[in-house]
Amino acid sequence: MTQHTDLSARARLFHALHQGPAPLVLPNAWDAASARIVQAAGAAAVATTSSGVAWSLGAPDGDRLARDLALGLVARVAAAVEVPVTADVESGFAEDPAGVGETVRAVVEAGAVGVNLEDSHHGGPVPLRAVTDQAERLAAARKAGEALGVPVFVNARVDVFLRGRELPRPEAVRETLTRAAAYLAAGADGVFVPGVTEPALVAELAAGLDAPLNVLAGPGAPPVAELAAAGARRISVGSGLAQAAYSLADRAARELLTAGTYTELAGAHGSRRLNELMS
Repeated sequence: MTQHTDLSARARLFHALHQGPAPLVLPNAWDAASARIVQAAGAAAVATTSSGVAWSLGAPDGDRLARDLALGLVARVAAAVEVPVTADVESGFAEDPAGVGETVRAVVEAGAVGVNLEDSHHGGPVPLRAVTDQAERLAAARKAGEALGVPVFVNARVDVFLRGRELPRPEAVRETLTRAAAYLAAGADGVFVPGVTEPALVAELAAGLDAPLNVLAGPGAPPVAELAAAGARRISVGSGLAQAAYSLADRAARELLTAGTYTELAGAHGSRRLNELMS
């Protein structure tokens, strides 16, 4: 009971971070060390990246990682930091709403107080799940947290701009807002729309939502301040940090094996610094 009481307080804090004067900025982590680094850099919360987690555990992204492996990683990240943790659980690692509820219950037991749930249907007959189907999955996620007494922040990811690129922009906006409204009615607390960073489009979506809007940023996107001014309340970078780290490993390995030099390793954290972070 004490654990759930503590998690409930942490979940309320996480909710509040979406309502402050500044947006919630999340440099996504993929293991315990990256989570500690993100916390030490000053992040108010830690979010996992599903793709970074999957790659680190030997699987591709897109509902291909075994649920127990994903949950084990969430537990290690949550145990490594003192700030609230939100877990990207792809589409819930389950075929049906009951299974999504089981996943979210396990996420809470692992120590996280938020989840991302996407409406992409990897391997399904169409790119996105039916709205009613996804709404039921989100409702199951909400109920799972409530059953444990933890107000889990359910971030409903709407993938229209990622997987429906053939749609004209006005239609994509309407479809996104229609889905978002249904997901919020089912119990979601926030809406995540990756694939959108243009300030005018961010502003249009934010104006049509009665909930915090999360956008996915990275190279080429406007600065945090500009996205916030347009209406984004949560800004994350998804797999960006993990990709940058793996890119550095790629360059350093190739340099070592070809030129036999070590230039790419310059500026790396020393082992003392990393040991201090993990102590």
